[in-house]
Amino acid sequence: MRLISALAGAVALSYLCSPAAAAWRLDPAQTNVGFVVDAIGFPQTKGHFSKFVGHLNLDFSQPERSRVDFRVTAASVDVGSPSFDEYLRSDAFFDVAKYPDIKFVSTVVKLVDPHHAEVTGDLTLRGVTRPFTIAVAVDAAPQPGAKRLGFTATGTIPRLAYGMTAGFPAISNDVALIVTTSALPQ
Repeated sequence: MRLISALAGAVALSYLCSPAAAAWRLDPAQTNVGFVVDAIGFPQTKGHFSKFVGHLNLDFSQPERSRVDFRVTAASVDVGSPSFDEYLRSDAFFDVAKYPDIKFVSTVVKLVDPHHAEVTGDLTLRGVTRPFTIAVAVDAAPQPGAKRLGFTATGTIPRLAYGMTAGFPAISNDVALIVTTSALPQ
C-alpha cells in the first residue's frame, strides 16, 4: 500500500551519485511490497502484493524536482491463505471489483541526509485519496554510472481513513508498509 513510497528512496540515492536527471523503473525480481497488521487474539498478519509497477523520474542535482509514480494491483494481495486472500479482496477491505489499483503519486521529495529521504504524495486506496508520507532509506550509495539503485521504504497506513473499517477495533487501524527494492535505468 505504501509501496509507492519506496520509490522515493531512489531519489536520495541518486542525488549522491549523479549530476543529471534520469528515468528509472522498479525491478520486479528485486522488489517486495509487504505489509504487517496486528489483531487482538491473533498473530500478526504478514502479506505482500505480487503485481505492481513503479516509475521514477529522478533529478539528481535537485531532488525536489524528482517524481515517483507507483501502482499496485490490489487483487494481487497474498497472506498465504487463499480464503483469507479472497476476504481481503472483498468489499470488506480492498474491494478490488470497484477499486482494482492502489496508487501513489509523489508531490514532494525531501532529502533528509545523504542516506534518507521523505516522500510525500497522494495515496489512493478504495477510491479515497489522501496525503501520505513515507520514509526512505538508501541501502548503499551507488557510484556514478550505477546500474541499480537500492532502497527500503517504510510507513504506516491508517486503514480507517481509506474506508477499511472491517474488524476494527479487533484488527488494528495501523498497517505497516515495508517495501524493499532496487530500480533499473529505463
